[in-house]
Amino acid sequence: MMFLVDAHCHLNREYYPDGLADIFARAAENGVRRLLFASADVATSREAAELAELQREAPELYALVGVHPHEAERAAPDYIARLEELAGGERVSAIGEIGLDYFYDHSPRDVQRRVFREQIGLAKRLGKPIVIHVRDAQEKGAGDANGELLRILREEGAAESGGVIHCFSGNREEAEAALELGFYLSFAGPVTYPKNQALREIAMATPLDRILCETDSPYLAPQGFRGKQNEPRHVRSVYEYLSMLKGLSLEDFARAVKENGERLFGWAAKEDV
Repeated sequence: MMFLVDAHCHLNREYYPDGLADIFARAAENGVRRLLFASADVATSREAAELAELQREAPELYALVGVHPHEAERAAPDYIARLEELAGGERVSAIGEIGLDYFYDHSPRDVQRRVFREQIGLAKRLGKPIVIHVRDAQEKGAGDANGELLRILREEGAAESGGVIHCFSGNREEAEAALELGFYLSFAGPVTYPKNQALREIAMATPLDRILCETDSPYLAPQGFRGKQNEPRHVRSVYEYLSMLKGLSLEDFARAVKENGERLFGWAAKEDV
């Protein structure tokens, strides 16, 4: 049986009010056997950590805990202590998603930067990787989030913890800089969009041992499902597309991506047959 991993999805009740039983069943039917549940604040971090404790098979679930840049301004003074407590759970794989978002600016940029730095410090202290969200302003001259993020990663010694830039959307130079720092790049549905040739070229140039695949459910459904709510089973479309770009069989590509996730997040290896 093929072993696909959705390395970033949002499974919160607000997105799937009818429950996750059917979502999980459809994922398993498509060979998706491991999911990483992303968080946006302390409340969703707790939701992810608690569900991961319960969902251990078909597909098994792991959790992120962290404060998204959108929520940075609303983080309580004790948020780091609360995240640290949650991060002690055996099913919590990383601190995330954290970073900078200058497109929406839901939190002031100086607050975003501070909260990002604090969470890098938490990750280093706990020996966990980080999962990064980054989005530039609509006009890069109005806010180079990618450039600032890379600078912060260097200044904070984030290579010590390592991590992944989820749903990578930067340019070739930013991809190369992240890879030089030892980070992984995760690709989602947009890599399948017809007009996204630049992103496909980045994916083709990314070393096989530094790639992850994700859905970012319920957002960014791949081509063929656009306009519909995304869900973990659709990560198969991302695998199929990237394996074609890499000139590999789906099975060989999936095996490599599975091993990448295990190496980064410390997941126990499981047979993919």
